[in-house]
Amino acid sequence: AIIAIFSIVTDGLFVSARNISNLINQTGYIAVLAVGMTLILIIRQIDLSVGFVAGFLGAVAAILMTKSGLSEWITIPIILLFGLGIGLFYGFLVAKVGVPAFVATLAGQLAFRGLLLLVTEGSGTIIIPNKGFNAIGNGFIPDIISGSKIHILTLIIGALAIIFFIYSQIKSRNNMKKYNFQVASEPIFITKLIFMSAIIAGIIWILASYRGLSWTVIIVAVVVLIYNFIMNKTTYGRYIYGIGGNTEAAELSGINVIKITSMVFASMGMLAALSGILFTSRLQSATTVAGNGFELDAIAAAYIGGVSASGGIGKVTGSIIGALVMSSLSSGMNLMGVGISYQYVIRGAILVLAVVFDVMTRKANK
Repeated sequence: AIIAIFSIVTDGLFVSARNISNLINQTGYIAVLAVGMTLILIIRQIDLSVGFVAGFLGAVAAILMTKSGLSEWITIPIILLFGLGIGLFYGFLVAKVGVPAFVATLAGQLAFRGLLLLVTEGSGTIIIPNKGFNAIGNGFIPDIISGSKIHILTLIIGALAIIFFIYSQIKSRNNMKKYNFQVASEPIFITKLIFMSAIIAGIIWILASYRGLSWTVIIVAVVVLIYNFIMNKTTYGRYIYGIGGNTEAAELSGINVIKITSMVFASMGMLAALSGILFTSRLQSATTVAGNGFELDAIAAAYIGGVSASGGIGKVTGSIIGALVMSSLSSGMNLMGVGISYQYVIRGAILVLAVVFDVMTRKANK
């Protein structure tokens, strides 16, 4: 609906190859945060510091490459480890010490905002000349055929993605039927497959007609695949849903709630570091305001993507869609010339509607 409306009111400019490509690339750093925030919200916790953690670690990456002379291959693992350590510290405070997550991460937000200002106060903006690092946020995967007007490798990857999507949906439906779970009727299921495949094919064709898939898209896709597998196919994922559904029952069932909570916060810290890398790479610089409001966009994306306000429910793939919804709204309204003040109001209203829909649906099911 968003794509259709903005395409009409912008005379097709919204679905132009350049705009779609920019839209997806701009969504990357928020999408990564939304994945981690999904897990945090499922276990009924919160992390308000991820925005400035991302901004600070992005600035540290810039300093390591510009002042210490480290390559991107050394800098990126160091930054990811820093993020992991920050997340583990939060996990220790929340799960072991018993500090409320809201308080612990709010304190972290203030601290990392100060640290960001501290490391950038000398130059204000740190320009990054490292081409390899900057290509992460601005580069595109090479094609298998040089000089082609259509990016062939992108089309191949898109076709494989559609095949994988159809296969996974059919497999999931058959498993649910095997254990007598309720599933959608066959006509509705087939319609869903055709509709979603058409959307994927359309986006892939648009991207292939421009410059193909970016490295940002590849990174986000890998993150989503890994976390979707963890949440749906592993014991760790079932424990996360169990803790979110009923923490006391999960603990009585033998789940190590402290350990799982610490791991979720550690995961969030590492993804915040990756988000900082993507954002800093895209800007090709570190700024004093990097990370401002990132956490709000990530939380909004997760809720719009289907994470329940009561915890225990949510999907990584849904949060990615939520991130794309938020980015699409911003992009479309910018093309229409809507003022930034009205944009915030509209995005806030959509977030409220998403949560109201969730609450009303849960009440109806009861």
